[in-house]
Amino acid sequence: MNKQIEQIAERIHGLRDSMDYSVEEMATICETSVADYEKYESGKSDIPMSFICHIASKFNINPSELISGTEAYMNSFFLTRKGKGASVERSKAYKYQALANGFRNAKADPFEVTVEPNNEPIHLNRHAGQEFNMILEGQMQLHIGNSDLVLNEGDSIYFDATQPHGMKALNNQKVRFLAIIVE
Repeated sequence: MNKQIEQIAERIHGLRDSMDYSVEEMATICETSVADYEKYESGKSDIPMSFICHIASKFNINPSELISGTEAYMNSFFLTRKGKGASVERSKAYKYQALANGFRNAKADPFEVTVEPNNEPIHLNRHAGQEFNMILEGQMQLHIGNSDLVLNEGDSIYFDATQPHGMKALNNQKVRFLAIIVE
């Protein structure tokens, strides 16, 4: 598995260890099954960004601390230059860049997400809160609940993230979008 995923898994394990929680207790706190939690903490499986945001919210830390291993330190503002956000490539298809990773106690988690084209079915996930997506480049199929939508460059959508949702790049071209997660 990807080295970044392994490092995130180590930080999640370290968080659980420092809190002296069992795997079962941590799974309950994170509102996931023990099997899924163990899979994420092992570093041998993709860790959904929604899970990273959820666990960070539960422990009052910035998701980027789990992603990058560095603590947020800014209170007034945090500037992210183009292409310089803390990056995690969850799989060959998804790459996330955290855009507010240095801002302490951020109320939202903005990411630039790049989805590479592939022939795999859409993987659905769900998480607490709401999500905003705005297409910066390309075209994307977005599945939310029972709806399939096509979003083009410049389109945006705001939705209940507790609904099963997932996306896929269309036309055999990558898609880049701004995702803001508010839990």
